[in-house]
Amino acid sequence: MTDALRLPVSDVRQILREAPLFQHLDEAELDQLEQVLEWSVLPGGATLFEEGDISDALYVLRSGSLGAFRVPRSGGVARLIGLIAAGESVGELGLIVDQPRSATVRALRDSELLRLSRAGFDALVQRQPRAMLQAARIAVERLLVRRTGEPLSVARTFAVIPHDPGVDITGFSRALQAALRDYGSCSLLDAVTGAGHTSAWYSAQEAQARFVLYQAGPTLDAWHELCVRQADALIFVANAVDQPAAWTDPSCTGAEEALHRPRHLVLWHARGEIQLGRGAAWLAQVKGARLHHWCGPADVERIARLIAGRSLGLVLSGGGARGFAHIGVIKAVREAGLRIDSVGGTSIGAIIAAGVAAGWSDEEMLQRYRRAFVDGRPLKDYTWPFLAMTTGRRVSRLLREAFGERHIEDLALPYFAVSANLTSGDAVTHRTGLLWYWLRASSAIPGVLPPVFHQGQVLVDGAVINNLPTDVMRDMAVGDVIGVDIGADDVLRAEVEEVASPSAWQLFWEQRRPARPGLVSILLRAGMVNSKAANADRRQKASLLLTPPVTGVGLLDWQSYERAIELGYQYALRVIGGQKDALADDTPLL
Repeated sequence: MTDALRLPVSDVRQILREAPLFQHLDEAELDQLEQVLEWSVLPGGATLFEEGDISDALYVLRSGSLGAFRVPRSGGVARLIGLIAAGESVGELGLIVDQPRSATVRALRDSELLRLSRAGFDALVQRQPRAMLQAARIAVERLLVRRTGEPLSVARTFAVIPHDPGVDITGFSRALQAALRDYGSCSLLDAVTGAGHTSAWYSAQEAQARFVLYQAGPTLDAWHELCVRQADALIFVANAVDQPAAWTDPSCTGAEEALHRPRHLVLWHARGEIQLGRGAAWLAQVKGARLHHWCGPADVERIARLIAGRSLGLVLSGGGARGFAHIGVIKAVREAGLRIDSVGGTSIGAIIAAGVAAGWSDEEMLQRYRRAFVDGRPLKDYTWPFLAMTTGRRVSRLLREAFGERHIEDLALPYFAVSANLTSGDAVTHRTGLLWYWLRASSAIPGVLPPVFHQGQVLVDGAVINNLPTDVMRDMAVGDVIGVDIGADDVLRAEVEEVASPSAWQLFWEQRRPARPGLVSILLRAGMVNSKAANADRRQKASLLLTPPVTGVGLLDWQSYERAIELGYQYALRVIGGQKDALADDTPLL
């Protein structure tokens, strides 16, 4: 970081008045505080402090954007755990508890900071004990936010970058600006309105508006470079019908990934419908970006909610035939006027979620899933149990008939499915690739359906490790998360009490009036038990947790299709009725 410099007094005073940490101070106290503050510039990609460093100061971000990172204990790439936006402070927790830094903080783009040393902070607390209380409140709020997995802040400045002159970048930028204004003021700067100004002018624009869109051109000129330099996040826009080609913008390369700025790829479908196969091809040109399809105004509104951190993610758990309750829950969510922006799940939850991501209506879901699971009888192709009780061919065929050759990148909504990797012992999140294939892996109940063997790995039902992947949804930096958990503690019951194992003949004759759960039910339940303890934490990551009362529906009771749907629907209607306002709160952030 550069040597300390001085800002104009009026500029410092305004920053302090708006910073939550100091806004309670009177003018006399602000005078003293200004004398000990230091102004510094941190270039994009540079480190402010490392995890484990001595906590010797706190910082107020004047302009730019900082990222908080944590390196896994097992090593590997640092993970972004939160953003610090202009006007916010960072580093106060270490001063309060007198402990080393709990995370690494880097500049995501060129940033200006005000530094208050430990000595300066201690002196302030001596004069104003309320300063300690305010700092503690901010630190506690951040700890609570990290516990749920919500982002500390969201990006506020965006560079909107067209692939070529044929992209309607002005139309998209204006539509995005209008949509973002539902969550705060939004300024749009293009080459005409934004060129020729000093850095102080751009800082002023960012201070006055909740969001700023920097509309770049396709040419790598000075204005284009400024847009990228000023952005907390990058939005690349391309025509879906065009032949995918590399971007001339260097921020598409791996070098940009080192800055950890969120990157979004928007594909414009001028005909109003998603063209299959284009998502994967274009995403290969901007690796690591989040993909969005733009077919109409509703899609721009969804993109605005996602980048503003005000979107709604839906996570559906596994649980066999009980998963039909998800269909009823989805119907109730839609009727309540809640807009689902991202969706994902495990096992049957991943399968139902795929219908939502594909844009199916309530009636389409009702008909398609009845055809697949009730009429299709997915587990009726029994075989010699070398790998499993069934061959799995029937399930594969039914999934293929339902979703065709569609890839995850072709879905209307951001989507993921979770499977369990028995080779590595980890959960695997599938965000790209052939949809039906990964659904087959996510629902491969050990012992019931054969595993999916992929590149030397053995993949089975995701419920073995993560049956309620709200943590995966939280990593997508959404606003609220609805988790639907159809797992229950009383899935299996036995009506006999025995010490010795029954004979084969006894088991055979008892099939007329089963007193014990069947083999398939035992295998299915055994595959879910392992993730039960971890699900307790994942339940807490949901803004709203729904647990439909489906204990009367068996794990393999495909004929209870309509009943399970109705149970989920009626339950969700009752619960969401009291929670809708909290989930759909569109009050501006500032």
